[in-house]
Amino acid sequence: MTKPFGGRTRIAELYQEGAAKIRLPQTFTDEMEAVIINTAGGLTGGDRMDWSFVAGPDTFLTATTQACEKVYKAAAGTAEVTTRIDAGPGARVHWLPQESILFDNASLTRRLEVDLDESAEFVAVEAILLGRKAMGEAMAQGMLRDRWRIRRGGSLIHAEELLMAGDVAGLTASGPVLAGKVAFATVFYSGPLCEALLPKVRAVLGDAAGGASQWNGKLVARLAAEDGYTLRKCLIPAISVLRGGASVPKVWNL
Repeated sequence: MTKPFGGRTRIAELYQEGAAKIRLPQTFTDEMEAVIINTAGGLTGGDRMDWSFVAGPDTFLTATTQACEKVYKAAAGTAEVTTRIDAGPGARVHWLPQESILFDNASLTRRLEVDLDESAEFVAVEAILLGRKAMGEAMAQGMLRDRWRIRRGGSLIHAEELLMAGDVAGLTASGPVLAGKVAFATVFYSGPLCEALLPKVRAVLGDAAGGASQWNGKLVARLAAEDGYTLRKCLIPAISVLRGGASVPKVWNL
């Protein structure tokens, strides 16, 4: 939980246990950056991770990950990751984890639950790599289930469900799905600047990377690429537009 103090964002409460850790690098602005770490080094069937963030009134919190999350082959069960975010009046929350890499026969169930005050601003990105193409790896079989629920002022403004199961390679080879691409991302913004930001996001995406729309007080962009490197080349500029020109957290480049 964060609180305002002296014009900057400070910690009000912090709790961590197990393999879930949070580190708070020094910043020199009003922003607080939280770097979440899975000290287990990855996820597999049966693992559970739970992250919760509460941004107090008029605070600015950016949460990211130390590295790409790796989801390995599951002998049984599924890895479960739940993220809950609450943003108070006037708060800004930027949820910017690095990509999740799913290996062959991985199984991941992921949930994002967000509650925003009417005056809060929220930026989010979730990116997936189906294997590491540069390493000759691919996710042929497995399961990915992704669930988003975002509310503003108690009203649901965004809900989506993604399910890829079984023959993932065959499914994603389909033109209406990913047309053989193995890297994809969703970028989300909710705040007062949706209409103004839309043409800027479309400009940095270009024609090949994906598309963006805004309605109902939100902006949503979908991106797909041949590999993770190509995805980042359009994903990072899109994030920067939504962050008012600020780039991604430094850990993205380490």
